[in-house]
Amino acid sequence: MRTLIQRLKSQGRFQITVLLIVMSLFCFGISMTRYFITETKVFLFLNWNLFLAFIPWLLSSIILLKGLTNRLSLIVFICTWLLFFPNSPYILTDLFHLRSRDSAPIWFDLVVILSFAWTGLVYGFISLMDMEVLLKKYMTGRLITATTILFLFVASFGIYLGRYLRWNSWDIVNDPLGLSSDIFDRFADPFSYPRAWGMTILMGLLLNMMYFTMKLMKENKAVA
Repeated sequence: MRTLIQRLKSQGRFQITVLLIVMSLFCFGISMTRYFITETKVFLFLNWNLFLAFIPWLLSSIILLKGLTNRLSLIVFICTWLLFFPNSPYILTDLFHLRSRDSAPIWFDLVVILSFAWTGLVYGFISLMDMEVLLKKYMTGRLITATTILFLFVASFGIYLGRYLRWNSWDIVNDPLGLSSDIFDRFADPFSYPRAWGMTILMGLLLNMMYFTMKLMKENKAVA
């Protein structure tokens, strides 16, 4: 345990790791509080969604601590990471579940959902910053920025697949033909799926603005 803490500190990850643990515990605590007070399970599913959002951060953290041996390993890792990455910003769309209920005030439910959404976003954005660190060995700065922008639009398309078509990350194994067919249809005839591309573009732009805002603030460039 002490060795792990030392390695986290050496990578400059100790404080953000502790913060993420606290944020995750807060999310779990507030969802369980709602469950015990109202005796309804309405938002308990958010804990599973947050776990899925945690996976890309876990993957990038492990790779940063252990390192990669070659480019082939990097490609395999990126594909695996990208498969789970959309789960992090996906929780934003759980705001669709916000409505007035007799069991709890709507402001309380708003805090519940936003807590999970923000924590999931932080997991995802930190893991994306990790990816940029890994790619520095193989790409120029501009190419990394372009790749980051692309990742965020891919994540946005993944959010659409999950929210409206109900595909999950593991369906690439459970039903690869069905998933591939839905994706192919939307690329082959994009004008027949305006909601797919409208959501992908607008959500992608939003995620890019949010990510680069956070990145600039992290780099202390937001304030002159």
